[in-house]
Amino acid sequence: MNLKQLEAFVMIANNKSFSLTAKKLFLTQPTVSAYISKLEYELGEKLFYRTTKEVTLTEAGKKIYIYAKDIVELADKIENAFKNESEESVRRMVISASSIPGTYLLPGILAEFSHMCPNVELHVHETDSMGVLSDIRESRVDLGFVGTTTKERGFTFMPFCRDELVLITPNTERFRKLKAEKEDLAWIEQEAWLFREEGSGTYKESLKILEQMGIPAEHLHVLARFNNTGAILLSVAQGSGISIVSRLAAQAAIERGDVLGYSFGEEGAYRWINVVTNSTYPATDVCRDMIRLIKKMYDC
Repeated sequence: MNLKQLEAFVMIANNKSFSLTAKKLFLTQPTVSAYISKLEYELGEKLFYRTTKEVTLTEAGKKIYIYAKDIVELADKIENAFKNESEESVRRMVISASSIPGTYLLPGILAEFSHMCPNVELHVHETDSMGVLSDIRESRVDLGFVGTTTKERGFTFMPFCRDELVLITPNTERFRKLKAEKEDLAWIEQEAWLFREEGSGTYKESLKILEQMGIPAEHLHVLARFNNTGAILLSVAQGSGISIVSRLAAQAAIERGDVLGYSFGEEGAYRWINVVTNSTYPATDVCRDMIRLIKKMYDC
């Protein structure tokens, strides 16, 4: 095996595309396919599952990826160490973010980071919280942003932004009357619900809130699940049901009167948005720069 094969392998694992990898490496797709075929032959293992829609790592591929990524990164470091000191080198960082931090927090962070570190090329993968944790666990990315945590080993979480979760309902006469007359929210158990997908951190934290209120999830009428909060906001505004969402996402719609917003109790219900890294491997210099910036921006 050689470095070119490993570089192609790592890039395909990251972007899940042979054609995109070929473009980024300025190679033809048959050449990239030949690299992988030869690597699979030499290792005696199939590395990817390939369909017309997606490319995913096999179990053997996942194991090899951890080492191949380190080898490719080490090769880059060796190359950079011997470059002319006056020559500006471009560093690279791959980030995985769930939808709320990815949409409402990460853009501001990246804007500041680009001023601080102009020679860093950033690649952002947006998924749900479980997808972020999978990316970190499998070392497909350097850094993650999630709206929940896990007790599973292998992760380091740094909370940096407190986010309120709020109940939203259609802005209709019936719900305006409920909001004015009902001091508690026991009535929500009888409503139709719209939720994020099960891998979402917002969904996971919503279930915690309902459990604390004595409302079992299995008692709810779940009308629909969505992959993004924007679709939930539009559906609630149209009268399809009610939901629990991040205030970061809902505030503009509440202020416009598209939906009604309710806090949970006098103190509200909050969760932390976290930066997450793989505790098994040391963070790169670029990751440490990003984390220092976030600590400074959010005073944490």
